[in-house]
Amino acid sequence: MAIDPYDKSIGLRLPKVSADILLVSHQHKDHNNISAVLGKPFIIDGPGEYEIKDVFIKGIPAFHDEAEGKERGGVVMYKIEAEDIKLAHLSDLGQRELTDSQLEALGEVDALILPVGSSHSLDAKGAANIISQIEPRLVIPMHYKIPKLKIALEPVSKFLKTMGAEGAKPEKKLKLTPKTLPAEETKIIVLEP
Repeated sequence: MAIDPYDKSIGLRLPKVSADILLVSHQHKDHNNISAVLGKPFIIDGPGEYEIKDVFIKGIPAFHDEAEGKERGGVVMYKIEAEDIKLAHLSDLGQRELTDSQLEALGEVDALILPVGSSHSLDAKGAANIISQIEPRLVIPMHYKIPKLKIALEPVSKFLKTMGAEGAKPEKKLKLTPKTLPAEETKIIVLEP
């Protein structure tokens, strides 16, 4: 599965990626480079419920800004359920608070991937608020400043400080299984770019 493949205009090169399923959250060039994904993936680019190869996917409409999409339009948040894991990818969410219907559609979330670097999406404080609404077991920040990126974003350290997780060290990879999920408190995992 691949989510939101970007094009090289943002300063980064997408590694060679092959996928059976491709999720596109919105039609901005840093999220919809469909031709860069190898194979013949089943493409999902809107709200709805889907089942492909024992993977259950729910697309939930949301906003790219605080003005109900009037500034930057809409995005699709995706909840993905597979192998007893419930993962949510919040795209370029710009809402600082989810609605009751969005929270109900998301339901229980084991692992949450959300933007934290501001610039047309959540900043550190907004991300912290969304995390408190969803209460996932694991949080993976995305959409923050990394070397060579041409988009002006805040560093992940600002989010980590807001969350009281300054000691989080970047990890090369993460294997998610029901047994590896934290049992009590929400844990933050930063992945190496």
